[in-house]
Amino acid sequence: MQDSITVRDRHFRISIPDEQIAQRVNAVAAAISKDLEGERPLFLAVLNGSFVFAADLLRGITIPCEISFVRLASYEGTTSTGKVRELIGLNENIEGRTIVVVEDIIDSGLTMKEMLNMLQAHKPKDIRIASLLVKPGNLKVALDIPYCCFEIPNDFIVGYGLDYDGEGRNLPHIYTVTD
Repeated sequence: MQDSITVRDRHFRISIPDEQIAQRVNAVAAAISKDLEGERPLFLAVLNGSFVFAADLLRGITIPCEISFVRLASYEGTTSTGKVRELIGLNENIEGRTIVVVEDIIDSGLTMKEMLNMLQAHKPKDIRIASLLVKPGNLKVALDIPYCCFEIPNDFIVGYGLDYDGEGRNLPHIYTVTD
């Protein structure tokens, strides 16, 4: 295992090793399976970053479920403004369904809040959030996040689906920038 890596022009060190990620993802999957027993939830994985987390999470779910993938189109490229103009890829009828939004990281919470508002317009029975990472020190809105794998400081990270300028999603660990 490489303790430190370089992605593009930045240096990173391991902050969460893959074994620890697997343990937490499995624990969250077990909690969801227990909490939603008797339901048939639809997992909505937010692309691109959540695809690795979503795949591992779903392998741990023990109740009947479905998964779909959505993208958010925002007004400003990579900036977390919370000004989402469109939810792309929601083809399922979610009225009366239990939805689990699967996200890689919740930073300010603004984009998630806007997504929840968009989903509420489709009249689901319930919406729950499962996030690999949450930056509680950065949250600008109140969110109920019942399924969080890790709370992290406001550092720039890469790996396990998260990227730096398109690279690093394939790394098995989560790395924190050191420079």
